[in-house]
Amino acid sequence: MNRRARHDYFIEHKFEAGLALEGWEVKSLREGRAQITEAYVNLRKGEAWLVGAHFSPLTSTSTHIKANPTRSRKLLLNRHELDRLTGAVERKGYAIVPLDLHWTKGNAKLELGLAKGKKQHDKRADKKDQDWQRQKARILKK
Repeated sequence: MNRRARHDYFIEHKFEAGLALEGWEVKSLREGRAQITEAYVNLRKGEAWLVGAHFSPLTSTSTHIKANPTRSRKLLLNRHELDRLTGAVERKGYAIVPLDLHWTKGNAKLELGLAKGKKQHDKRADKKDQDWQRQKARILKK
């Protein structure tokens, strides 16, 4: 879960993309050793790439392969989804941020968000609203 993305961006639409991973990366992901907090999505030559995600290699795996924990990983999306993302990023000024890394029917999936950046006053207003919701829940609980 990428909490930083929800703090810094307004998420307007979500997509689910597959990941092209190597064997040691799948094992690392199953062990919960993947981080997407510093990651972002880059669109190049009609393809989407996850850049900056960190998959820590396990000591028991990848003995004969030199593991690169921060390599760019290809995202698997339909052509329609790629075209929609490309149009939003290039024409409308949106950003594509990774939100969540999970498993669906045995396949590694990445939830992407089509997002607009928040200004500082928006972040303050969201924080104020969250605090009020938390306080209201405490009052109603009593």
